[in-house]
Amino acid sequence: MACGIARIARAGRALAAVMGMRARKALDTLKALVARRDSPWQWPGQCALCRRWCRGGTCGDCDALHPPDAHPRCALCALRLPLGAAAADAPDPRSLRCGACARRPPPLSRCVAAMDYAFPWDRLLLALKFGEQLEVAPLLAGRLSLALARAGIDAPDLILPVPLSAERLRERGYNQAHEIARRLARPQGTGEVERQSRLCARTLLRLRDTPQQARLPLDQRRRNLRGAFTLSPSARPNGLHLALVDDVLTTGATAQQLARLLIRAGALRVDVYCLARTPAPGEH
Repeated sequence: MACGIARIARAGRALAAVMGMRARKALDTLKALVARRDSPWQWPGQCALCRRWCRGGTCGDCDALHPPDAHPRCALCALRLPLGAAAADAPDPRSLRCGACARRPPPLSRCVAAMDYAFPWDRLLLALKFGEQLEVAPLLAGRLSLALARAGIDAPDLILPVPLSAERLRERGYNQAHEIARRLARPQGTGEVERQSRLCARTLLRLRDTPQQARLPLDQRRRNLRGAFTLSPSARPNGLHLALVDDVLTTGATAQQLARLLIRAGALRVDVYCLARTPAPGEH
């Protein structure tokens, strides 16, 4: 009798697990459908830019006024290049270089930015980073996804958010780079994807907090980061294509420091994906 009850219990647990998996899959599918811009099930909300009522993160007028960035950019630092650069110098965007990267290439395979750090996106980035407004993360991650698709980026093996120090994480309560990275690591929409990158938030560790890079002279920025990062003891980057994700790329010193660390540990390729690139002086 006891054996029969045990078998029934095991069968019940197995059925519950299967039903739970199906329920989770159905919920994920529903969430993806609701997130689509053309979904009839989207709840109305306010445009993140003009605060007009709309469906989706931004309204149609703001989409038309601020379309996805189409300027050619340096493939290694994401600085904006002249409009004719792609046609005149290099038809393949992967071979575009600014003067500084042509003279001294950074230890990166590719750098992609969705936009310049300028109006109107700068205030959304500040709201995400310092204002606890995590609701803008899907909108910004969507812009970065479009930029990656336009750049023809191969899906990396791992997506690594640039880490915060423990002190800064306690103070802020979240890592804005992780909020973007986790949305890049999952497939968009309901169709099957050939390959999905895996989010790995514990590969990189930040040992100490450092002053903001933008506030330091150029010659102090590398020294400022010395010893600030390390790899988790369980990290195994050997032979992998990795992508670092951050919110804003200013000097590139942090990204380059992390790329060197990963390459020394055996990474095959390191890309950088950022929401915004600080423009060169005089661009805006």
